[in-house]
This record gives sequence, C-alpha cells and structure tokens, in this order.
Amino acid sequence: MRLALGLQYDGAAFHGWQRQPDGNTVQDALERALAQFAGGAVPTVCAGRTDAGVHATFQVVHIDPPAARPLTAWVRGVNRFLPEAAAVRWAIEVPPAFHARFGATSRRYDYWLLNEPVRSPLLARRTGWLARPLAVAPMREAAALLVGRHDFSAFRSAECQAASPVRDLRELAIERFGSLVRLRFVANAFLHHMVRNLVGTLVYVGLGRRPPQWAAELLQGRDRSAAAPTFAAAGLYLTGVEYDAAFGLPAPPDEIAPACGERA
Repeated sequence: MRLALGLQYDGAAFHGWQRQPDGNTVQDALERALAQFAGGAVPTVCAGRTDAGVHATFQVVHIDPPAARPLTAWVRGVNRFLPEAAAVRWAIEVPPAFHARFGATSRRYDYWLLNEPVRSPLLARRTGWLARPLAVAPMREAAALLVGRHDFSAFRSAECQAASPVRDLRELAIERFGSLVRLRFVANAFLHHMVRNLVGTLVYVGLGRRPPQWAAELLQGRDRSAAAPTFAAAGLYLTGVEYDAAFGLPAPPDEIAPACGERA
C-alpha cells in the first residue's frame, strides 16, 4: 500500500524540507509525526525539496505505511503530532508505481512581492518587499524571453547538484493585485535557487536597472555572476505539482494571497 499526502507548511518555521542534524526541517517534523501515529518509522519522499524559508501550499509526499488505516486517519492522526506550522491536508491511496518526485510532470511556484513604500510587519515572512515602484510591463517582456526549453545556468546556484541545467519553463506569468505582485512559474522541474534567481533578474528589469532584452542575454551567456542577486526566500511558495491524471490526485487550486482574505 502506498499513500500520497498533500502537505502545507509555513517555511519560516523550518530549515527547509530535507533532513538536517538539528532536526528542524519539514521532513524531520513530518517523519516524527508519522512515527508517533504509526508506531514505527515511515520514510517520506517529496515532490520538491524546498529551501529554508520557502512555503508550500501543495507539497506532495508519498509514504509506504506499515499498516492500513482509514485515509482520514492519516490526515487527522498525523496532524495531532505536527507543529502548528505544518499540516497534512489530504491523503489518497495510489499504486506502488506512484513516485512523488520522479512521477511529477510539472511543478508550480508562486513568488509574492509586496510593492509598497513601507514594509509590512504582517507580511515580513510571507512576501518579498520592494519599496520602489515596479513596472510590470517590462517584466512581462523579459519573462516572455525566458519561457521555453533553455540552459538556465545563469540562474542556478553554485551548490546545484542537477546533472543538467536544461529546464522547460512552461509558464512565467506576472500579475499585480493592488500592492501585491505575483510571479508564477511552471516548469517540468527547477534548478536549485532557479526561481529566486529569476525573480531577482525580473525585479532589476521592473526597477529599470536593465532592459527586458537582458533576460535573453543572460540565458545565452550562461554566467550566474552576470545576473541579479538571489531574491529573498520569504515570498516563495510551492503551489502545485501535477501527475498523470490516472493517479487521481487533487488538482492544485489557485492560491489565496499571503495573509489576505481575497483570492488572487
């Protein structure tokens, strides 16, 4: 028996997804909760290994539980042992062939920017922040040049362990909702820090520091040092993972803006 779990968490409370010696990661917290609920170790595999400070509204995890229990029990029972900053939102039985990481056909990340002259203490851990006005139109021009199958070496971290820097960026949409700006990225997979590095470059364009064409030049140059600095982790959310429809997983919903009562 294999289960897929839908997980949400506030990344500000954790040192990333992957197990660490200090034990303060999402994976550490989830595996502790699963062990307490199931009475034994339950290893986990996730769809996307988020960094410290990065949030998730639709992280997908698969487990091979040691005993059969009702699906609702894997939600409510595990949540009893999870900290407030994380929760299992749903559980579904999947075939043994399902793999949360390697079976994903695409992943979606949203980056939220607060674009106001004065910072908000309520959104300090929920969004990135820019005091100077952003021009969305040139950012969209630059974004259009980044969409497609490219070598994203200019946007990968030095610690990236991916075998290839080539990724298929299928969507890069930029929308403004009042003082909030959302950058939505959909790709088959992402390199380490790729989204935050792309955000930094698009912000430079939006501030008028570089023209939109600069994005294409960075792609061609493949030089990380030539691009903008990595943007803050606080505004980044894993908001969707897609699989073959035959597995029957829930579809990722559109997301509520951070700490706001209205849907984007």
